[in-house]
Amino acid sequence: MKFTRRETLAVSGAALVATVLPLKLLASTSDLISGITGGAEASGDGINLTAPEIAENGNTVPISVDAPGAVAITVLAAGNPTPGVAKFNFGSGSGAQSCSTRIRLAGTQDVIAVAEMADGSFSAAHQTVKVTIGGCGG
Repeated sequence: MKFTRRETLAVSGAALVATVLPLKLLASTSDLISGITGGAEASGDGINLTAPEIAENGNTVPISVDAPGAVAITVLAAGNPTPGVAKFNFGSGSGAQSCSTRIRLAGTQDVIAVAEMADGSFSAAHQTVKVTIGGCGG
């Protein structure tokens, strides 16, 4: 089989791109939650995640999480190259166990909040955010 110079360059270029660029793997919501909880079951009670249904720009997507009684809240973005977005820890002197921030999303994906409660149990909530302009290299 003979390859032309153009075909050889095309195949070589494709191989180089495939080895140099990281592959974007979409983790499932349950796998991400299991990674935080250590495999323990997370209920949907006791946590409230507020995020827009549609975000015009993925660079600044406002979210807020409220979980009364939580000692920590972890925010994840399932479709980002690095899913872990933020972790908020609450001490015994915390007045309220809530947080709000702006996050960057690569595209339309699930935003997940996992709260570790004071009794050692976990609560999780997720919401799909549709992004029209990507923020992480989009």
